[in-house]
Amino acid sequence: MEKSSSYKEKLQEIEKRYQEILQLIQDPEVFQDVPRYVSLSQELATLKKGVQLKERWERIEKSLLETRELEDESLKELVEEELSKLKEEESSLLEEIKAYFSSGEEEEGNAIVEIRAGTGGGEAALFARDLFRMYARFAEKQKWKVEIMNSHPTGLGGFKEIVFAVEGKGAWKTLKYESGVHRVQRVPATESGGRIHTSTATVAVLPEIQGKEIKVKPEDLRIEAFRASGPGGQYVNVTDSAVRIVHLPTGIMVTCQDERSQHQNKAKALRVLQAKLQDAERRRQEEALARERREQIKHGERSEKVRTYNFPQNRITDHRINLTMHNLKDVLEGNLEQLISSLQERLGHED
Repeated sequence: MEKSSSYKEKLQEIEKRYQEILQLIQDPEVFQDVPRYVSLSQELATLKKGVQLKERWERIEKSLLETRELEDESLKELVEEELSKLKEEESSLLEEIKAYFSSGEEEEGNAIVEIRAGTGGGEAALFARDLFRMYARFAEKQKWKVEIMNSHPTGLGGFKEIVFAVEGKGAWKTLKYESGVHRVQRVPATESGGRIHTSTATVAVLPEIQGKEIKVKPEDLRIEAFRASGPGGQYVNVTDSAVRIVHLPTGIMVTCQDERSQHQNKAKALRVLQAKLQDAERRRQEEALARERREQIKHGERSEKVRTYNFPQNRITDHRINLTMHNLKDVLEGNLEQLISSLQERLGHED
């Protein structure tokens, strides 16, 4: 009951701010101030769902009150049936409200990013390296910290896989739309005939909520130590310091081998596992909430191609919002601001 009261107060604050912004964006001075207008419009879109949840809750409470006031004995059975139905709706709505406020914690939290080479062999691994460099430079501009959790480099300098944490306020909120298949079209350095090759890399961005952990039983984990692998040379570890952890109930597996200490690799692996379990639970909740309106809402899967990087034309295209820009080199240097703000503005309205 106390939690419900807290949710009501928060939703009232959200509605109050929503109405304030509605008034502000009608001001001619605000309308002419494009950056401020865009920022307010984005905030309005974020708050809209909270307002809708509050309205639904009020309708259910009104119906509950009206139904309870029915005193006709002949309708007793129908009244009890209707009350049961309304209480079930209210319980389901409270779960949705809980998920809505929990997502706010994720929005402001850190992110764990996984980049894996897809089709294209060595060229795909080099593209994975380029994507990592792009995100690392963008993070540096935001004054965020990047920590590599695990990597599998190739002899040519690429990555079969690289997993890294991006630590800083709003990292997940900013990077979450980067998940998906990224495609590159360019002439590889090893191509003597000048032919353009197409390769892919997959990007997954997981939220990491500080101070929030899913309880994991020790007996649910299989932890193995093994010798770290690498492209060769003096940096290959000759001790069994690498760690592989399998979460038996879900089958989720993570490995970490970048540190020389088995203890450090285990700590990093557990951190990545926590993020994966949180992401799986978040998706399970979203699926449960969205099941009834599945036909009306389309969710993009990570397997879908989200972006193409075309080097010959210096072109970058995000297929989800039909946005094409001709500043590919700048974007790969970490200048993602325009691209990310466009994604937030367009896709944020659909969340």
